Amino acid sequence: MTPTRAAVVGTGFIGVVHVEALRRLGVEVLGVVGSSPERAREKAKTAVLPEPYDSFEAMLADERVDVVHITSPNKLHFPQAKAALEAGKHVVCEKPLAMNSRETAELLALADRSGLVHAVNFNIRFYSQCIEAHERIKGGEIGRVHQVTGSYLQDWLLLDTDWNWRLDPAEGGELRAVGDIGSHWIDLLQYVTGRRVKAVMADLATVIPVRRVPTGPVETFSAGDAGERVDREITTEDTAGIMLRLDGGARALCAVSQLSAGRRNACSWQVDGGAGAVAWTSERPEELWLGHRERPNELLLRDPTLQSPPAAAAQMLPAGHAEGFADTFRELYRAVYRAVGNGSPPEQPDYPTFADGHDEALIADAIAASAREGRWVEVARTSTPQEVHA
Repeated sequence: MTPTRAAVVGTGFIGVVHVEALRRLGVEVLGVVGSSPERAREKAKTAVLPEPYDSFEAMLADERVDVVHITSPNKLHFPQAKAALEAGKHVVCEKPLAMNSRETAELLALADRSGLVHAVNFNIRFYSQCIEAHERIKGGEIGRVHQVTGSYLQDWLLLDTDWNWRLDPAEGGELRAVGDIGSHWIDLLQYVTGRRVKAVMADLATVIPVRRVPTGPVETFSAGDAGERVDREITTEDTAGIMLRLDGGARALCAVSQLSAGRRNACSWQVDGGAGAVAWTSERPEELWLGHRERPNELLLRDPTLQSPPAAAAQMLPAGHAEGFADTFRELYRAVYRAVGNGSPPEQPDYPTFADGHDEALIADAIAASAREGRWVEVARTSTPQEVHA
């Protein structure tokens, strides 16, 4: 069997995570594409990266590349994913899949016609405890779901001197905090509960309307520098509060913020049902809290011998040997490359696809419209919602 080979577009923080996860699976990464070969080589001084291609086009022309991973700025996702599919490459794309739902719809249609494997990098659902919660809820353990609450909080944009390309709507899109991290929470909401979002009511706020922007490039999560700065007006949201109505009558409530001091990367949720509750936070990813009314609550620590078979299968280390963020990428790609090895997507993919990326774009449309108009907005799907599988 011919080995599967990949290339990664983007050499920032997430691009490096993609490269390392692929190598852990034994996938050969033939090269990377940076904003320039020089910048990619500079990044390789601090991260072990393969030799960069001279250009994106040179990478596409390399017939050895089977799968393209796209981790470039959001505005490039659509043209690069489209070009990769048209070149006959399987595609793994960072979220958001594209800048708007018109583009995601086009990509989904192209991907479906191509017969190629396509995935969106909603990696957080591959924490084994999130899989465990999905399995328990699907099995009816907590009864009928009636409420989900939670948040996704970060602090890396707390100061008016903090800057990243994501703050520019021309680079990152109309929604920033919601598009960047809120989308992960909504993907978890739908995956863990198995229920689709039907309607939303959103309140978005730009807390820092003017930022002091460095004149040079700044990498994600870096502290920047003390060099020359200029004032720039900000229009994208720093914080958001979102109410969501789900299939089956359940309600959800989510807070999103990139200004929460001390919360470096804190995603949390609790699902309440008629017979119990289940909760998880990324700050303690090995723990799954199980809530009860008539007996003591439980804390299930990650242990493949105690978890469901799907959750156990998404682990490599025995209990007591912590697994975390980087491992979720490995497990997502394990599922994706299993499909690549089979030559086409499975009938029910066990990983997030372009269909999930398009669905998130439709929800984002509704969130943006709700914030503008101050009302509940239905998610404009054209087909009957299905259970979220994985």
